[in-house]
Amino acid sequence: MNKGTLSQFFKGNTTHRFPKIMTLAVTSCVLVTMITIDASASSFAQGDPSNRTNLESTLTSTLSFSQLTGSAGRWHPWSPTTDPTATSSGASSTTSSGATTTSASPQTTTTDPPTTTTTDSPTTTTTDSPTTTTTDPAPAPTPSLNYPIGTADSSEASGYAPPGASALTGFTQKYVTDFNGSTLPSEWDAYQGQPGGDPGGQFDTGHVVVGGGMLQINTYQDPAFNNDWVTGGLCLCGLASQTYGAYFVRSRVTGGGATAVELLWPNGNVWPPEIDFNESYGSTSGTSATVHFNSSNSTIGRSVNVNLTQWHTWGVIWTPNSITYTVDGNVWGKVSTASAIPNIPMHISLQSQTFCASGWACPTAPSSLQVDWVAQYATS
Repeated sequence: MNKGTLSQFFKGNTTHRFPKIMTLAVTSCVLVTMITIDASASSFAQGDPSNRTNLESTLTSTLSFSQLTGSAGRWHPWSPTTDPTATSSGASSTTSSGATTTSASPQTTTTDPPTTTTTDSPTTTTTDSPTTTTTDPAPAPTPSLNYPIGTADSSEASGYAPPGASALTGFTQKYVTDFNGSTLPSEWDAYQGQPGGDPGGQFDTGHVVVGGGMLQINTYQDPAFNNDWVTGGLCLCGLASQTYGAYFVRSRVTGGGATAVELLWPNGNVWPPEIDFNESYGSTSGTSATVHFNSSNSTIGRSVNVNLTQWHTWGVIWTPNSITYTVDGNVWGKVSTASAIPNIPMHISLQSQTFCASGWACPTAPSSLQVDWVAQYATS
């Protein structure tokens, strides 16, 4: 029925062969049916919780996760070690040792299917092999654990001392620090300056503090920087780096906002690769792991829901054939794509960053990334 006919009908001039009352009844039925169909469609995400979860998961994995992980490599400063044969472009920052560091501005390409995360039900992590997803586990070690969590010790800030020299089969312990005392161990260099690719961010060595048996990377509005949100970062750059190995960090966050990152970073001006094995994006309820590789900055990401305000032992086991991510002794993600596995020397870095100028990862209250200890292993 076109608009003219419909108007004519209600004005009393219709020539329809049915009586008006019958036509009005039929029209009402049609309208009720259309409203019912529309209501069913619009309530898709509200009726069956699994439907809503799947929809939210798809939007998260195809938009925010891939977009954020694609730019992750721009955030971290380069190693103080320089490579005179390599070139790069981008913003620069410095470490406390005074060396200039540079970060690149790469393009983003996603290679593997995006990782699936959920919001209203337990997390599903997509991996290259079966994994265990751990959600806020109790930190008690059990005989079934395949990877180190540490040694139970009530005198430690986190309740666990570092793992022993032979805690991981096929590996030997190369370095361990419990962050005792009140100064940063000499093997570590703290960052100072603007993070690469993050013009609104600021690293300051004063935000890296050792005390109470742990390292704290503090995020707060610093009067020395116009009350901007300032963070800290540091690298194990004073220790000879290695190709392949295993790294374990016992850590927690006191709040959200700033993105906390534990990662492996390449030596010199050679980037990618990069392996982020605990990257929160400002959340306290979940984290991610991302390997960056090749000149196009291709990425493969994994994610898991876990309470980051609790103490956990985060691990990455890097071999010629795979990258395995662990939390509290359990595997939660793995990458076995041959082209994605780095094969050059790398070192571990710990840091927090804000992205207030970009409209995300912007705190509303001070917080800290607290680290009880770090242990590094080399292949036997």
